[in-house]
Amino acid sequence: MWGADFKVIAREKLPSLHFFPAIAYYLDGALLFLCFKSLVFRDFKLAKVDLLHLSPLVAYAVFIGTAFYARPTEVRLDMIASETFVYSANYVYMEFFSKLIRVCYVIACFVLISRYSSLLRNTNSNMEKIHVSWLRALVIGFLVVMLSEAVLLAVKIANNVTGLVLAPNQFATIGLTGYYLTFILVNLLVFTAVRYFGVFEQVNETTAPKKPAEETFMQPEMAARVDRAISETKIYMEPDITLDRLAEALNIMPRDLSMLINRHFGINYYEFINRYRIEEAKRMLAESKGASITDIYLAVGFNSKSVFYTFFKKLEGMTPTAYRVSQKAAL
Repeated sequence: MWGADFKVIAREKLPSLHFFPAIAYYLDGALLFLCFKSLVFRDFKLAKVDLLHLSPLVAYAVFIGTAFYARPTEVRLDMIASETFVYSANYVYMEFFSKLIRVCYVIACFVLISRYSSLLRNTNSNMEKIHVSWLRALVIGFLVVMLSEAVLLAVKIANNVTGLVLAPNQFATIGLTGYYLTFILVNLLVFTAVRYFGVFEQVNETTAPKKPAEETFMQPEMAARVDRAISETKIYMEPDITLDRLAEALNIMPRDLSMLINRHFGINYYEFINRYRIEEAKRMLAESKGASITDIYLAVGFNSKSVFYTFFKKLEGMTPTAYRVSQKAAL
C-alpha cells in the first residue's frame, strides 16, 4: 500500500494513519465510472442516487473501524509491525472485495461506451472522428491493471485457504507487475488525452419523452417532405452534418426528426444520411468518367474509404469499382 521503503517510516511516524490510503481502492472505480459518464454525456449531473457509489467505502470504514481501530494502541502497533492483520483472512477478503468492485466498475464503463456509441449513431453522420476505439482501449488498460491487483489478492486467499506458502519475492513480483502496468496506463492516458480530448463529441444522456401509444409518428406526408428537401438541397454532402443541423435546415424540431427517422424509416440517423450519400455516389460513379472513387466518396460526405466501401457493399451487394464497371457494361 505504501511501498516497501516508505512503509517502515509510515509505521514509525504515522501508525494511526496506516490504513487511510486504502480508501482510494473503494473510490477510484466509482470515480472512473462517473468520469467517463461526464465525458460522454454533456447533460451529466450528480444525483442523490450517486451516493450509492459510496457504499463500498462505508463497508470498509465499518470493517476497519471494528477490526482495527477499536483495539488498544499497543495491539494496533503490534498488528502493523508484524503484518499479521494485513495477511489475516478477514482483511484479505475485504481487500479482494475492493478489487472486485473496481473490476465491476470497469465493466460498467464498457457498457457505458456501448450505449454512447449507439446514441452517437442517432445524432452524427460520420463516426470516424469520434475515436470510440481509443476510449475502449483506455478502459481495457484500466481493466488489465485492476485485474492484476485482483489476481494478487486471489493468490493471497488461495494461500490462506490451501496453506500453500509462497515466497515473499513471489508476492512482490505479482505486486510489482501491477505497478508497472499502472505506469504504462498513466502514460497511455496522458498521451492519448492530448491527442483526442480536443475532438471528443458529447451526446445527451436523457432521451426525449415518448409520444402516446396511439401516435406512432408514422407520418408519410412529413417523411415525403423531408426526403424531397434532403434530395433537392443535398445537405447530406456536408461531411459532419448532425441531427440538430439537419433539423434546423428542414425547420423541424430535432426530437421530431429523430423519431421520424427511427420510427418511419426504421433506421438510425447515421444510416439515414449515409444512404443518401450512397445514392449520390452511385449517380457520380455512373456519370463521372474522370473522377476517382476517392474523389467521389469525399464529395458525397464520407470521411473514410473503409466506411464508404462497407456501406456501399451493404446496400448494393458489390464494391463501388464493380458497380462502376457494371454501369459501363450496361451502356
